[in-house]
Amino acid sequence: MNEKYLIETARLGFRPWRESDAADLFAIASDPDVGPRAGWPPHKSAEESHAIICDIFSNETTWALVLKETGRIVGCMGYLPYGKSNISIGENDAELGYWIAKPYWNKGLCTEALTATIDWCFNAKGFQTLWCDYFVDNPASGRVMQKCGFRDTGEFNWLSHLYRGGDQPVKIMRLDYAL
Repeated sequence: MNEKYLIETARLGFRPWRESDAADLFAIASDPDVGPRAGWPPHKSAEESHAIICDIFSNETTWALVLKETGRIVGCMGYLPYGKSNISIGENDAELGYWIAKPYWNKGLCTEALTATIDWCFNAKGFQTLWCDYFVDNPASGRVMQKCGFRDTGEFNWLSHLYRGGDQPVKIMRLDYAL
């Protein structure tokens, strides 16, 4: 099947989530090593995954990451604009977030996806500053951000509305648009 993607990289396609993705989402989001690193509990059923697609992922700023070689969903990428961000950002800014299924860790896919999202946010959406944050006990996510040009702000935040967010601080990273 030739799928049309909103954003494409060499290995990944970004597309909207579909209700029919519930079983595939559950298969990767039920892993106890994945969600807690990103601030959400492991999914307990395909029905829960379906509800998350309908209630949280069904918007214009959250995409399924599809491995083009297989057509399988391997993760999620998205952004939160001003007013919806987890942290204090400016009106022309966005906070980026991502996660990838454990079998695809350490393969450069997060870096590839984040690089493409940065380009899209600056060039297609016109954001001036991009923000990311990661739990301090998940330094691999911070390394992805650094590889993509994000700088450590020296700021930490407690995001008690996130799973584990009341127990673990997040480190805040920043990337400004370069003219």
